[in-house]
Amino acid sequence: MSELDKKPVAISSDAFFFEKDKSRSILVLGVGNYLMGDEGVGVHLIQEMDSMELPPYVDILDGGTGGFLLLNCFESYSKIIFVDATMDGKEEGAISLIQPKFASDFPSALSVHDVGLKDMIEAVYLMETKPDLYLFTISVKNVSPMTIQLSPNVKKAIPETIGRIVDLAETLHLQIT
Repeated sequence: MSELDKKPVAISSDAFFFEKDKSRSILVLGVGNYLMGDEGVGVHLIQEMDSMELPPYVDILDGGTGGFLLLNCFESYSKIIFVDATMDGKEEGAISLIQPKFASDFPSALSVHDVGLKDMIEAVYLMETKPDLYLFTISVKNVSPMTIQLSPNVKKAIPETIGRIVDLAETLHLQIT
């Protein structure tokens, strides 16, 4: 099957997603541009998680390059785990976890979603109640416009990152309950 024959999986924020009680749930939010190669690894990871059986307290959302459109998620969840690509100089496919306290703690993004995401995070810190934010980054070397292909090392990092996300979500869920 060629790259053009693959259809992206759409994971949307439908009414059920926003109407259910999320007080004991953890949101995993993948961000990035799906059409920019490795820069879209957060979206690819969410699509992979969509095919898995996840604990009932884990919600997933393909945030794409959503920016302010995602703000209502931050009002609904007390714990949010982001996944994004970064060019941090580390080995391609390296996985890092940070707990950003300010928008400036987020690493520079690689494409157009940088402005929207950082502006949205600044807005989150102005909210009355703020969720606990966790950020998994996957290091990338290149951004390739108009491709959905991931480089081998970045693609290989997805299963390990998912495992680490599920472990963190379990720990966080125990803190909520």
